Order: sequence, then C-alpha cells, then structure tokens
Amino acid sequence: MKTHYIILLIVCFVTACSSSKKTQSETATENWKTYVQTVAKDTFLLPEIPDTMTESNKRAIFLCMHYWDRFDFTNEKLIERPDITEQAFVDYINVLNYVSEKDAKASLAITIKKASANKAMLQHFASLFEKYYYDPLSPFRNEDMYMEILRQLVKSPVLEKDKKSIYEFQLEMILKNRVGSKAKNFDYTIASGKTSDLYSLQSDYLILVFINPGCNTCKAAINSILTNSNIQSALKRNNVNRTFLSIMTMYAGDSYSEWEKYLNELPPEWINAYDKNGTIFKKRLYDIQATPVIYLLDKSKKVILKDASVEELSKFFSFDYN
Repeated sequence: MKTHYIILLIVCFVTACSSSKKTQSETATENWKTYVQTVAKDTFLLPEIPDTMTESNKRAIFLCMHYWDRFDFTNEKLIERPDITEQAFVDYINVLNYVSEKDAKASLAITIKKASANKAMLQHFASLFEKYYYDPLSPFRNEDMYMEILRQLVKSPVLEKDKKSIYEFQLEMILKNRVGSKAKNFDYTIASGKTSDLYSLQSDYLILVFINPGCNTCKAAINSILTNSNIQSALKRNNVNRTFLSIMTMYAGDSYSEWEKYLNELPPEWINAYDKNGTIFKKRLYDIQATPVIYLLDKSKKVILKDASVEELSKFFSFDYN
C-alpha cells in the first residue's frame, strides 16, 4: 500500500528522532491520557503537535503516543475502509521506526488500549498487527514488536478465551529460540541413516536452514548462500583441525520420499537432514510458519540470528573472525 501520510509525518520531524531520555518518554506517555483532541468522523487525521514542542525527539515521541487520538475506534464502518484504517496503520508502524524501542512499545500498548473501546475494532487491529508484524512474508515482520502486542492481547478483558488462546500460542512460539538463548536441541538423520543431535555437532558457527521440498524460496536462499562471497570465505576457514562454519538443511516434515528425491538439489557438502521422528513439530521446538527459516548459531548453539536473511548472514561473516 502507498504510504500517503508517511511523507508528511517525516517532514514533521527530522530523521534523528530516537530518544534515550527517560523523562521525555515518561512525559509523553503520561500526556496521552490528558491531551484530548477532537475525534474525526469517518476518516483519519493526524494529531496536532503543539507548536511549542520544537525538539524533534519530543515531537516524534508525542506523535507516536497520540497517533490515534483523532481516530474513532467505536466506528466499525472504518474496518471496511482499508484506504483509511489500514493505510493509517501502515504509516503508524513506519513512524515507530523513528523512536526508541522502549517508546515504540509504549505506543503499541496505548494503541491496544484505545482499540479496546470496541471489540470488533480491537480484533481488526490485532489482525493487522499479525499481518504486518508476524506474517513471514511481510516486509514489516518484527517479532519484538509483535511480542509486545501479544502480551497486551493475552491479558485483554475484551477478547474471548478462544481468541486469546491463539495469541497465547503465538507468544509461546515466539519466545522459543530467541536471540541470545540456546537453540532447542533435536535429533537429525542424514541419508545414510546415521542419526545425531544438534548439540553434538562441533562447529564454531552453524547456519541452520529449515526447508521444504519443492520450496522455490528455499531454493533461492540456498543459491544465495552458495554464491555469497562472505559465507563462502567463511567456509574456506574449515580445516582438519577446526570446523569454523557448518551449514545444515533440516526438513521437519513427514514425507521422507519427497525429501529423498529433493536431496539431489541440495549441496552435497552440507549436512542435509530430516526429522525422522517428527519431534520438531510434535514438541513445537521451532516456529516454522513458512520455509525457509534460517538461524545462525554459535559453538554452544546459542542463537545469534533468528529468521535471518542471507544478507544478514553475509554481514555477520564480513568481519575477520580468527
């Protein structure tokens, strides 16, 4: 969708909008409760930033905290107007990029509280957050921001139990294998029938790629890894005394015959494995919504990158690791 409002929003403050000043954040967060602006009817209007507020940091924070002040959350007709509601939403999550993570999360909590004025509107906003922050194909995908939304939704007194159970499950999955935590262990089997487990794999770094046979996006990611100079340079550091980098493709599905036929399309020098017992899905060890899902793990199997792109892998291996 075209961002009709975002250009205007950026003009309102210079790009150096992030603020680490606690007092600014707290003041802006508190002020949203008392700074009342007239709600617009059947449309979306930006909040009016006070002329006396000239510092870009304060203007950015104010905008995030008051973004929905003039939006009528009780008007369910606006749910059927994506040109108004969804467009304003897209611009909103763009604006959040101009403030600190702490302030962005405070703004998200305010948004959910405002949307709670109407159950249908709250559910609509919840679906928009899921679409833009959680969908694996969304360019806005952001687990950290969606996690904050889920934490607000699971404690909502407005939503029914069955709705909240969905968000509870999503939150449970997002909390697994977070960056900085140790990746969940699993057994894997290679074509020869030999079985081992993730933790037993000795390598300074491991690129773990969850794949599916016939997945064109997986094929593209594999080709990108094969042709990426930084990753290939990292592989060349492997020798008889040290494995610097290993790459594993992991099929967690239940069609061994499809995986076996797919093996010919996978680099033979990689570790190409499948989940013989289906443990990854049965125990919900990893959040695999759509393949490929790429992790970068260190020697102790701590997660360095989660749901990473090949570009992120390349950037990581662009440094001179001894």
